[in-house]
Parts: sequence; structure tokens; C-alpha cells
Amino acid sequence: MPPRSLERTRLDLAEFLRRHRERLTPAEVGLPSSGRRRTPGLRREEVAALAGVGLTWYTWLEQGREIGVSEDFLLRLAKVLKLDDAECCHLFVLAHRRPPPAEAYQSSAVSPLVQKLMDEIENRPAYVLNLRWDVIAWNTAANRLIGFSGKGTSDRNLLRMVFADPELRRRLPSWRNEAPGFVEALRHDLALVPDDPAMLQLIEDLKKLSPDFRGWWRQRQDNRPVRGPATIAEKASVRQFDQEVMTIDEHRHLRMVVLFETIGADT
Repeated sequence: MPPRSLERTRLDLAEFLRRHRERLTPAEVGLPSSGRRRTPGLRREEVAALAGVGLTWYTWLEQGREIGVSEDFLLRLAKVLKLDDAECCHLFVLAHRRPPPAEAYQSSAVSPLVQKLMDEIENRPAYVLNLRWDVIAWNTAANRLIGFSGKGTSDRNLLRMVFADPELRRRLPSWRNEAPGFVEALRHDLALVPDDPAMLQLIEDLKKLSPDFRGWWRQRQDNRPVRGPATIAEKASVRQFDQEVMTIDEHRHLRMVVLFETIGADT
């Protein structure tokens, strides 16, 4: 298939904006109804005002003219048009030829079906991480194993738990062998969003919290990336796990980690 031309892309963007503008009513965006309208949906001037741009500029955009648009404007426009995550991503692809920045638009939540899937594999611990390693969903088995529900929202970050939670650290008998793999996985994630302030802040926080993290981050090593513990100690035994990582939302960089128990060893 031949590559899409810039002209074709601009026409697709114009049609996309018009279609989504026309599906909204004034009441849905907090505007008073002005009676019967000759055309469906919002007017261009209403969208322009809500998005904080001039009418002429927005009209040119919806006409498919060649004008530059900023990331900030696209995010505002996505909110005005009440786009869902997939639609917001499509808007960015049409306008910038790339998805929106990681987690710039969406809330940190999984769909009910993803939660249902995790709950149905109740005999295997499973949890969902966003790009910054916040644990945003889990099943009962994962909660029993790691204790996510006992953490506050700001503390429910798997990297912070692995490197700075003394209680979890005591339960990871192979911590020194496994922890470098978490660092390597974080390197891969940072490569996706090298300028993301939240990611950079997380790394700085981990450097302050853990001398081990600071040393491993500074010195590149050949470690296999991991996103879950391979050994966890419980009362009288050590449980061992293999892991499978599945992408459940490529645009929001959400990954489900499922732990498969292998063999246990008495302590």
C-alpha cells in the first residue's frame, strides 16, 4: 500500500474534526441551547472558543489547510470534543503522525473487561502497570502476594516498593540478583518518553531512595528486563515465579504482568 500523502492526511483530519464536532450538543459541553440549529452539533466558533484559539485558525484546521498545531492544543481539543483514548490517539496520528505522549490524556484505570480477565485467572497473581510503574489494577492473588491494597496511591509504585519498601525487601530473598532487571526494564521505558518530567522525577527519587539503584542506573549492565519478582518468601516457604508481560493498551503503555508459579523451596 502506498504511503499516505500529507494532503490526504489533512483531509482525513478535517473530516475527523467535523464529524466529532457535529456529534456534540451545546448542553454536552456546558453551553446554553440557542434553539433550533440549521446544522447539527457545535458551531466552529464554539469549538474554537472552548479550545482557546481563534475562529479563523480553527476553521483553517478543519478545512485541511497546512498549519502547525501544538501538543497542548491537541489535548485541549480532544477534551472539548470529548474524545476517548482511541479517538485522541487517532487525532494525534493524523495531526502529528504519532500517538499522544504517554498518559497525557487518559486517566489511570483499566477497562472493566481487563479487570474481569484478571479476576478470572484468580489462581495466578496479575497486576497492571502504567509506564511510570504505578500499579493501577490487580487481582486478589496479586494482592495476597504483594499487598497492593495496603498502600496509598502515591506509594503503590512497583519500583518504589522494590527499592524502598523494607517490608517487601525482606520478602525478596533473591533481591540483589533480580533488582537489576527492574532497572533495565525502566531504561527501556524511559527510551519511549525520554523527556517525560514524571519519569525523570521517578528516576531521581529512586536514586535518592536507594544507593543500589543509583549505582545500577549509572553503570550499564547486561540484565534481562523484568517487571515482577521471581521469588517471594512467605511464612515457611519461598514461592518462585515465571512472568509473562502483555500489552493491554499500546497507546497508554499499560502492561499486564501475570506471575506463573513454578516450584517452591522450603526456607
